[in-house]
Amino acid sequence: MYKKSGFFALLVLFALAFSGFVGDRLVDAQQAESKPAVKPTPPEPIEEEDKVERVETESVNVLFTAQDRNRKLILTLKPEDVRILENGQVQPISAFSRQIDLPLSLAILIDTSASQERTLPEEKSAAISFIESVVRPTKDEVSVISFTGESTLEQGMTNNVNRLRRAVERVEFIPPSGYLGGGVVVNNGRVPGTPPISGSNQQVQGSTAIWDSIWVTSSDVLGPAPEKTRRAIVLLSDGYDTFSKKKLDEAVQAAQRAEAVIYSIGIGDNFYDGVDKGSMTKIAERTGGRAYFPKDETELRQAFQQIQEEMRSQYLIAYEPTNRALDGSYRKIDIQLANTELEKQKIRLTHRQGYFAKTKK
Repeated sequence: MYKKSGFFALLVLFALAFSGFVGDRLVDAQQAESKPAVKPTPPEPIEEEDKVERVETESVNVLFTAQDRNRKLILTLKPEDVRILENGQVQPISAFSRQIDLPLSLAILIDTSASQERTLPEEKSAAISFIESVVRPTKDEVSVISFTGESTLEQGMTNNVNRLRRAVERVEFIPPSGYLGGGVVVNNGRVPGTPPISGSNQQVQGSTAIWDSIWVTSSDVLGPAPEKTRRAIVLLSDGYDTFSKKKLDEAVQAAQRAEAVIYSIGIGDNFYDGVDKGSMTKIAERTGGRAYFPKDETELRQAFQQIQEEMRSQYLIAYEPTNRALDGSYRKIDIQLANTELEKQKIRLTHRQGYFAKTKK
């Protein structure tokens, strides 16, 4: 009995000791869980004088074309072949590429004044063919504007070729009251037995406001166009402006603000004064485009074809101007050949002549 009771006593003592050991471990574990996790000490805030200086800049993108003395497009230029200057200062080039696939935002401006009466059917036919061959429904958009002394939006920006075709077909010459043809209006627009017509309306109908039309198209039609698109205006007119409130320079500036290139097609009637080649060339070249002066319908279609080829064969050069001021000032752009061998070949570079810097927000 004694031995058994002694044995049991030892077991009891061992059990009590073991339970105390386990209990201590459980308490330690519970205490450890109840303690909050130690968080890493956050880094000290950067003092104002230590922070990195941030300078707002804008990237300037310029599309240009290269042609030899025979007006053949050059498609093999490399970045080292050219340099770009802003206000006479060479700028570091940040990007250079051939652009054959950029989306296109295009406005076709059609002069419907009296001097275009006999040539208008050919212009419309060529314009429709151009639209059908140029517009890619998934990428491009086109608008159609007709103008005399005021502009009419025949079709806003769309990629629907059928709508564009109908818009061009709708364009027509509407003769002023009393119009006999050849620019002759009898009785100041009044025909015996009819009531007088508003003098101002009559004046608008019989006038041509080219610069106003380019200005409003650049500001209201092409201005809101998406970023990273080629923006262009195809102008069909004889170049004689008789009614605009805006000047040619203001039309150029509006196109430059919209980053739009103008391709002018000078079409006139020899019964009138023909074509003002000077103004049509100036409005085109100052925006980076070209002027065409077709003599017949065949050359007119060739002009449209050349415009299409040129728009698909442009280079894009980009730089961040060393003048970082966001002051809205006008900056002159000049792209020059840096390759002396190309200079000897009389390669001609065509591009817009300037841009307006952004302003602070």
